Amino acid sequence: MTENDPINARILRELQADGRMSNLDLADKVGLSPSACLRRVQDLERRGIITGYRARLDPAQTGRAYVVYVAVGLAEHSKAAQEAFEAAMARFEDVTECHNIAGAFEYLLRVEVADLAAYKTFHTDRLGTVAHVRSITSYMVMGSPKDTRA
Repeated sequence: MTENDPINARILRELQADGRMSNLDLADKVGLSPSACLRRVQDLERRGIITGYRARLDPAQTGRAYVVYVAVGLAEHSKAAQEAFEAAMARFEDVTECHNIAGAFEYLLRVEVADLAAYKTFHTDRLGTVAHVRSITSYMVMGSPKDTRA
């Protein structure tokens, strides 16, 4: 099957915008026959380029409209400290993303909660009690003019 060519790139863009789009609509948008389009989508899935499909939720309707990006510095730079921190983040439902990054901090988190009071509780009672956490720097999202995450 064709590697990542311009048609596959268009298929991926369309599916990122609407993962529930019918194969017939997708084929029409990318200029393929339905059978050729389906073969390409199945190949993209088989090769692990498409790893799944998700529903986008309205944060206000789910009680998670207050978004904070949190830079976390660790006091110890060992593999054990990183693994312990990552295990703790995996248990916190409010942490929707956890990235190990290069720079002034070791981790960047995306935290989604109901409001400032809920974030304060998360910051103080949960994140603030995790072993090896040296610093916490919070960046409250005031608006999201562009967000293409699925």
